[in-house]
Amino acid sequence: MFKKLDPLLHSELRLAVMSVLVNLEEADFVYLREATGATAGNLSVQLDKLSEAGYITIEKGFKGKKPQTLCRISPTGLQAFADYVEAIRSYLG
Repeated sequence: MFKKLDPLLHSELRLAVMSVLVNLEEADFVYLREATGATAGNLSVQLDKLSEAGYITIEKGFKGKKPQTLCRISPTGLQAFADYVEAIRSYLG
């Protein structure tokens, strides 16, 4: 039987963001934009969706005089990602 896929993680960009964050303690917005190839606007929207779901935390601050946005995967997000990977495996047999 196939497991249900989390629709929030089934988006290519959101899945890419989570894949990056699951392997790092934190990543800033610029790194995530470069790693995923996303536009700044699209990445911002998708980060907001992941944050609203409780999958990531977003911390805004400054690095010197430049604004910096740091993202971290939350325990809820880590579990959701693990469940998503397990669900994909059920499709692959």
